[in-house]
Amino acid sequence: MSTTETGSTPIPTGSAQPGSAQIPADGMRVIWLLLVAAFVAILNETTMTIAIPHLNHDLGIPPEQGQWMTSAFMLTMAVVIPITGFLLQRLTTRAVFLTAMTLFTVGTLVCLLAPGFLVLLTGRVVQAAGTAITLPLLMTTMMNVVPPQSRGRMMGRVGMVISLAPAIGPTLSGIVLDQLHWRWIFGIVLPIALVSLALGAKWMLNLGETRRAPLDVSSVVLSALGFGSIVFGLSQLSGEGESGASTTTVVVLLVVGALSIGLFVWRQLRLQRSDEALLDLRVFLSRNFTASVAVMTVVALAMFGTLTLLPLYLQDVVGLEATETGLIILPGSVAMGLLAPIIGRIYDRAGPRALLVPGTIAVSAVLWFYSTVSEDTSWVLLMVAQTVMSIGMALSFTPLFSASLGSLEKRFYSHGSAILNTLQQVAGAAGVAILITTMSSVAVHTTGVSETAAGAAGTRAAFLIGAIISLVAIVGAFFVRKPADQEVGAAH
Repeated sequence: MSTTETGSTPIPTGSAQPGSAQIPADGMRVIWLLLVAAFVAILNETTMTIAIPHLNHDLGIPPEQGQWMTSAFMLTMAVVIPITGFLLQRLTTRAVFLTAMTLFTVGTLVCLLAPGFLVLLTGRVVQAAGTAITLPLLMTTMMNVVPPQSRGRMMGRVGMVISLAPAIGPTLSGIVLDQLHWRWIFGIVLPIALVSLALGAKWMLNLGETRRAPLDVSSVVLSALGFGSIVFGLSQLSGEGESGASTTTVVVLLVVGALSIGLFVWRQLRLQRSDEALLDLRVFLSRNFTASVAVMTVVALAMFGTLTLLPLYLQDVVGLEATETGLIILPGSVAMGLLAPIIGRIYDRAGPRALLVPGTIAVSAVLWFYSTVSEDTSWVLLMVAQTVMSIGMALSFTPLFSASLGSLEKRFYSHGSAILNTLQQVAGAAGVAILITTMSSVAVHTTGVSETAAGAAGTRAAFLIGAIISLVAIVGAFFVRKPADQEVGAAH
């Protein structure tokens, strides 16, 4: 039974009896606080892509420096997320939440007031540290508080946040950049972060139990070196030829990352025998968790790659303004928000396949359509396609979150959440790298046509790669099952 702790004294949360779908009132309050925090953190993360050219101009910095605004953020996320499995076991819910939101709020304030590039970059790193903690905390808390038969409904809200925030981010950023100064991107986020922090300080409770989990320093170093090198190498690959690193540097980074992760895995396999692993890899003994994570990785690759490539295509090839680019993505986000509760309830009744199969097919179909676009493709058609893709994402996220973590023993929730979010981050970096590198390479080598036509050719080639990869998600969708305890709960 879940408990709430005030200080060191456990207080019952009013957990429902087995078979009941009732969510404890204290737990529900905590979930809503975490949902708001996760939304503002992810919203902030996705506003920067369109803003970088403006930052380069206003701060007088070359493109290779401006790229660090996203590279440093992704790098910090990749380093911090694997450690959250330890943090969520060792520290209370309240302590982790306040730490995450304080870091995020301070980082946002630093960005808002930054006099120059280095201070602005520092603020982004601090923001990323807070963001990296928030999502694993939300998912782990959700699993501990929500009865199995209600997890689809509640995970629908998590899926909405993870899908909606990246869709709104470019729209908000475009409007701000066209009408105001880039500092207003942080000026708008800061009050929301402050309200979230204040509400958390007043209402956040300690759910579940902590334990004196050991911290293996060598695991932390290997994790940071491995995931950090891979994410940074991929981010540099996506800028190669313009603002990225040389091919040799990228290869070295990826090799160092792969070797470090190999040593990290070996270290975890040894430590988990005595329950001392930083990330317990026994979660992969669950075939359902493994299948769900594999599909999630492919979907995340497609989502982040598309949300990065599509604005570039719309602005550089189609010739739209930043605001118009953001508005094309907006209808899909609205559809996701409206569908989220319905999708969660369908999952609770029918399981993952009824949602995941059509969802992955929709994502793949749109990627195949994007592989046919040109400089003359109608913006209306592009808006419809992106809306369909957004709905496909929404249909995919809820069953994947619910089925993956729901397949684990309770003691592995924090490890499963950390692994899921780490792989999402790596997949996102890979998606951006694969699609942007392909687009740039094909565009550069397409001769005898206009610059926009070359850009369109590069876009088609990039999305073709994404479309082929997306077929893996469709096949994997048939292997994701509903966890047994959720089946039992649904029968009541």
